[in-house]
Amino acid sequence: MTIKVVFCWSDISGYMAACWRALHQLPDIDVFIVAFQARTETAFSDQLMQGVPCRLLDLKERQDANLIEHLVTENCPDIVVLCGWFHQPYRQLAFASQLHGVTLIMTMDTPWWGTWRQYLTRWVLHSYLKQIDWVVVPGERSWQYARRLGFASARIMRGLYGINYEALASLWQERCQQPWPKSFLFVGRYRHDKGLDVLVEAYRHYRAQVKDPWSLICCGQGSLEHLMQEQPGIEDRGFVQPGDMRDMWRNTGVFLLPSRFDPWPLALVEAASAGLPVICSDACGSAVELIRSEYNGLMIPAEDPAALAQALLTTHKGYDSLLSWGQRSQQLAAPYAAEIWAVRWQKLCYQASQTKKNGKNTNS
Repeated sequence: MTIKVVFCWSDISGYMAACWRALHQLPDIDVFIVAFQARTETAFSDQLMQGVPCRLLDLKERQDANLIEHLVTENCPDIVVLCGWFHQPYRQLAFASQLHGVTLIMTMDTPWWGTWRQYLTRWVLHSYLKQIDWVVVPGERSWQYARRLGFASARIMRGLYGINYEALASLWQERCQQPWPKSFLFVGRYRHDKGLDVLVEAYRHYRAQVKDPWSLICCGQGSLEHLMQEQPGIEDRGFVQPGDMRDMWRNTGVFLLPSRFDPWPLALVEAASAGLPVICSDACGSAVELIRSEYNGLMIPAEDPAALAQALLTTHKGYDSLLSWGQRSQQLAAPYAAEIWAVRWQKLCYQASQTKKNGKNTNS
């Protein structure tokens, strides 16, 4: 029996394209993706979706609820996957008469912080959440939120995200063929929530404490780009497409992500897959699953330039440990391979489809 699954997604990315492609290649799973076209801020190429059945929406189309409903229903799905609740035209699908009886899976990566707004979400979105059969989250922080939204633990699955691990796994070995690179790497949007200002200040403090400072390579784009201009040791490479990141991962020695807010950053997982030690803030949701301080990296408080500068200094002075730290990073990242992600989702789709068919109540 073939199960037809339609994903209603926001922005495309290299990691999700790899995951969807792996799922599409499995037997008895028919995948179709409705997602947003590449936008200026991320600049991901639409070519990432080559080989994946999809319909990418432009700025006007993504607000057209009728068009979106038509794109979904014409595929006669058994399962519809909705990315959270932020996009109203997607939320409306939960109430579409033509999708009555279709299994609805909601994904969410928002961590539980215990704010008043999060407490209210369960009541504000009550009617929508009652339509959802299953929830898929990336890790522990968002699992806690899903439980507080009222979902039974038996209907929450971890493992929302995966990455193209196979494309990165050889980089640790390649890096070992030469002296470990003495450089830091940041990959992300140049925005306040990514902590770029914290990074630039911390790097400046670090440089003042060593005679032979390592360079800081930054890949991305955004409104805070000016902070890096004329800063000694900082190289702004701009936005780099996923397919062109291989040399960046290979030729740098430590990955940095000092975010103020970052629900479950995949760049951290990709860096670990490439065999890099990681320094990140405790605001990075994926750090809970991927980072073990003094084992494969360092976790520091968010918005603390002094702590970040000390972490840079620690890795600089602990240069001889970086090779083993990188190897441990890669081991911790291995479960997030796209192929494993696809098998996990294949099993969920079978289970969810069977549960719906038997008429069981899947929500709490």
